[in-house]
Amino acid sequence: MREIVHIQAGQCGNQIGAKFWEVISDEHGIDPSGNYVGDSDLQLERISVYYNEASSHKYVPRAILVDLEPGTMDSVRSGAFGHLFRPDNFIFAHPTGRCQVASSAQLPGILGWLFRLLAQSVRRKAGWSRRVDPLTQDPLRRQRLALV
Repeated sequence: MREIVHIQAGQCGNQIGAKFWEVISDEHGIDPSGNYVGDSDLQLERISVYYNEASSHKYVPRAILVDLEPGTMDSVRSGAFGHLFRPDNFIFAHPTGRCQVASSAQLPGILGWLFRLLAQSVRRKAGWSRRVDPLTQDPLRRQRLALV
C-alpha cells in the first residue's frame, strides 16, 4: 500500500490543506486530537496512506506545511484540527512578515534555505514510510517529477 507525504505551501495551500485534513479526518473517524473515534473497520483499513500512528495510539498526518511567514501557520494551528500536526512539520522562513521579506534583496537566499528545510523534512517523512515511490506523475504536463 502506498503512503502519501502531503505538502501544502503558501497561504492558499495551507487554507485548502487545513480543510482537506478536516475532511480526511472525518472520513477516517479521527477526532481533532488524533484519536480514532470511528465505528467501521473500513475507516482503519487504509488509514496509513495519510497518517502515521504515534506511540500514544494517536494518528498524525504525514504532512508538511510551508509558508514564508508564520501567520498562516498560526491560523492552521488555532483551527479545529490544528493539534493534529507535529510542530516540527511547520516550516516558515521569516518571523516578521511577508512585507519585509518580499521587498528584501535576500529573498533568493531565504527561499533557498526554505527549500533545503523542506527537502530535509520530506526525506525524514519518506524515511518513516514503509513504501515510498520517489517519482510522481504530473497529469497536466505528462511528466514524471522526482522528489528530492
